[in-house]
Amino acid sequence: MEEESLRRLLAQVSAGEVAAEEAATRLRRLPFADLGFARIDHHRSLRQGQPEAVYGPGKAPAQVAAIVSELSSMPGPVVLTRADHRQVQAALTAVPGGTAYPPESELATVVWRPAPRRSESVLVLTAGTSDLPVAEECRATLIAHGFDPTLLADCGVAGIHRLFASADEVAAADAVVVVAGMEGALASIVGGLTGSPVVAVPTSTGYGAALEGVTALLAMLSSCAAGITVVGIDNGFGAASAVARILGRPR
Repeated sequence: MEEESLRRLLAQVSAGEVAAEEAATRLRRLPFADLGFARIDHHRSLRQGQPEAVYGPGKAPAQVAAIVSELSSMPGPVVLTRADHRQVQAALTAVPGGTAYPPESELATVVWRPAPRRSESVLVLTAGTSDLPVAEECRATLIAHGFDPTLLADCGVAGIHRLFASADEVAAADAVVVVAGMEGALASIVGGLTGSPVVAVPTSTGYGAALEGVTALLAMLSSCAAGITVVGIDNGFGAASAVARILGRPR
């Protein structure tokens, strides 16, 4: 439950539009709902300004559907990340109206009821096409938070002129997410081009010494471009959540 929804409920009770017993029933579910296999945190958006999300791996399709249904019983966005085809189908059958990003992907992020559109501009850059699945997870989560992110793919340092062709867009963005594997150098370059917040996402893309993303992670953490925020390997969801925290409540 979002803060505005809680205020609205209290105002409805005060005005006699909602019975006290009905309000009590709704509030009993506010801290969390116990499904037996999961405890759904309805209180998170009040504490953090960000709702709980559903992480697909390790869950049965029926469990995913039940969690999404419970989250949908309260106002606000609902996000399902890294869901396979069976999980997506089960969730959309239980709660129609969600949008999968990207559609028909082996692992998709599904968003229901995105937050109202925000004015800040967010740019998501990938070093290569292989980084797109992580970037799509980030983009979908940003959409859930109300942003309208721009995705620029394949801007890696092996052909740095591709990035410089979009230098004006990088400079104009209120926040930039850099998604890169291999040696992760793109984050440092972008961090030197803009004074806006930069969130770097190392990916597991790369050969041998890339060490499934460890090399990119360490390179980003060691960046000479001061102030870059670095999230975990392949964590597009975390990058989007970091952007939402950094930019704060909607202006």
